[in-house]
Amino acid sequence: MNSWINFSSCLENHLLLSSPIYRRQLFLIRSFGGYCCKAHMEGQGAASGKITALEADAETVIRKITPVLDPRRHKGQAGKIAVIGGCREYTGAPYFAAISALKIGADLSHVFCTKDASPVIKGYSPELIVHPVLEESYSVRDDEKASVAKRVLAEVSKWMERFDCLVVGPGLGRDPFLLDCVSDIMKHARKSNIPTVIDGDGLFLVTSNLDLVKGYHLAVLTPNVNEYKRLIEKALNTEVNEDDAPEQLLSLAKCIGGVTILRKGNSDLVSDGVTVNKVSNFGSPRRCGGQGDILSGCVAVFSSWARSSNKEMDDKSASSPMMLGCIAGSSLLRRAASLAFADKKRATLTSDIIECLGKSLEDMIPAEQG
Repeated sequence: MNSWINFSSCLENHLLLSSPIYRRQLFLIRSFGGYCCKAHMEGQGAASGKITALEADAETVIRKITPVLDPRRHKGQAGKIAVIGGCREYTGAPYFAAISALKIGADLSHVFCTKDASPVIKGYSPELIVHPVLEESYSVRDDEKASVAKRVLAEVSKWMERFDCLVVGPGLGRDPFLLDCVSDIMKHARKSNIPTVIDGDGLFLVTSNLDLVKGYHLAVLTPNVNEYKRLIEKALNTEVNEDDAPEQLLSLAKCIGGVTILRKGNSDLVSDGVTVNKVSNFGSPRRCGGQGDILSGCVAVFSSWARSSNKEMDDKSASSPMMLGCIAGSSLLRRAASLAFADKKRATLTSDIIECLGKSLEDMIPAEQG
């Protein structure tokens, strides 16, 4: 309780935060028993005139939103995730995202990919449900594009309401026709109120058309350093400012209408345009490709769990499920990467990190305890 009192006092003295931000931070803390976020003052805090990030107590968030393993539940109630991605060149990324979702506890994981990518992804794991429905320009004549695009949307749409979250972008590629089809899928998901995590080439698509996500509070963007740079240049017409990173991220999220942005880096920063949280527990110095794909799958599952938890409590004022999903996904990936690196060192691969996801979650919240 003393830590809560001290934090409240600290936050009240942080005069540079606007009142909506202040109220949201207090709500986040109270809604998780006073331990969701811990104050982390950067530089001189209020005296410096900077908006600062709050270090998230991610373990408490994970404990609160992870569902109990209840034998009375049926298949699908712990999460149904769909990955939109996978083309001739890129088959690993959608697999990493989809299998990571299963490894942390989702019940079902689908992949919607091109026909060329389908047999390869199917061969990686029988656990995934793979739909070879996407098309690239080389396989479609110009006079067929309208009818094919309509068919692609129809094939994905008939599954849409079954999903708790979409992941758009891993292994998607940048084929113009394929991106047009995925734009239509994203618009339909938004109309259906399906949460959407956007990574990889999905961010390339969104950066070229911000209206796809602008104002959609169930959208999450997970940019790396280069993707973030392009977003800043497009949305704010400026360069990345590392000195005021939390404030600039807050401005970017506001500019795009309150989407949640998880800026990946040495410390991950997360903002929904109202608050800025930081996740900085140690991960791994090994930067093998594919870790962002793991993250997108984890964020999708945790966000769907947080959203489900809010609905079960019938709490309309509950904190953003997408924010909580980002905090939980970021922290779990870092824990798994640290565990994998401790064993494999320089030989650590993305597949090694995926194999550590379950143990990392189990260490925080044992399955028998729920």
